Amino acid sequence: MKIPKPTADDRARFHALVPDDARVAVKPMFGNLGGFVNGNMFMGLFGSDVGVKLGETDRETLLQAGGGPFGPEERPMSGYVTLPVALSADEARRWVATSLAYVETLPPKKQKS
Repeated sequence: MKIPKPTADDRARFHALVPDDARVAVKPMFGNLGGFVNGNMFMGLFGSDVGVKLGETDRETLLQAGGGPFGPEERPMSGYVTLPVALSADEARRWVATSLAYVETLPPKKQKS
């Protein structure tokens, strides 16, 4: 499985979408980036794609609006949807905020010992 590398512009777009929130941490992930809250990833960068984790209803809405699978083609990440490229920055930020709010409701990820 080949993992695409983001360009400097892709990374800048991702960082521009990350909420200014002390609870949010951005970490490198296999040459890409992930946005985390309570240890759970709520948004990620995979090559040029920005993906968000959503509940079922919101996931279906974003898929109908042109979103697609997120992650490797042969093994997309369950529960995540790629933001359509045609979204404005404001629309993308709203989806990121929806993802953050959803992932905050999930149990915190336990630290590995």
